[in-house]
Amino acid sequence: MSGHSKWATTKHKKAVVDARRGKLFAKLIKNIEVAARTGGGDPAANPTLYDAIQKAKKSSVPNDNIERAVKRGAGADGGASDYQTILYEGYGSNGVAVLIECLTDNKNRAASDVRNAMTRNGGSMADPGSVSYLFERKGVIIVPHQQGDRTLTEDELLEVVLDAGAEEVEDIGESFEIRCEAGELVDVRSAIQAAGLDYESAEVSFVPSVTVPLDEDGAKKIFRLIETLEDCDDVQNVFSNFDVSDEVLEAVG
Repeated sequence: MSGHSKWATTKHKKAVVDARRGKLFAKLIKNIEVAARTGGGDPAANPTLYDAIQKAKKSSVPNDNIERAVKRGAGADGGASDYQTILYEGYGSNGVAVLIECLTDNKNRAASDVRNAMTRNGGSMADPGSVSYLFERKGVIIVPHQQGDRTLTEDELLEVVLDAGAEEVEDIGESFEIRCEAGELVDVRSAIQAAGLDYESAEVSFVPSVTVPLDEDGAKKIFRLIETLEDCDDVQNVFSNFDVSDEVLEAVG
């Protein structure tokens, strides 16, 4: 999974550039609004909201936008939309499994956009359950090696997170990827914060149990498919089970 993780982390780092177009901002704000509506507007009592706010802040979403989204979701302001979470399943080229997580107030629009993105990029839709069984719901936290003026070692990080519930720590280049059970995410993230460490992201993700290795051509095709899906307004996250080597990742650029 190293190639997949490094690619996802690289995309996270360029999020600030993408945010200038407004699309990323809109998705992050939507997450905040839904989290506040579901669990209340107090981040201290609503871990999902806390993590949604932190993710938005790390992507430079203005505080005013964040506060308004919390108020809308919690019912303090009008104008909140009735968003639904929908999970679509499909296949990309080379039999790569794809899960598309949408947050939408228009189910027909979301379905149409996802289907068009898949078919235009060599993918196909699949029946519910035919792809999702290949994934597990896990907490995933990305912690950078560089912590201020010092470099964090894997052993130091393991000491912090293992007792909190972490299952695995993997070095993915400039960062470490920590995995845990979805229900342990808050405890592991809190342990990282208590140790005075910074983190890039902390969220519940679909992690593949089986991966499909790709060559350069296959990697280009699946990257193009995922980027087209992510460009859809209603798509919040795209998960897939491809794996690419460091050499292929470098060749694709």
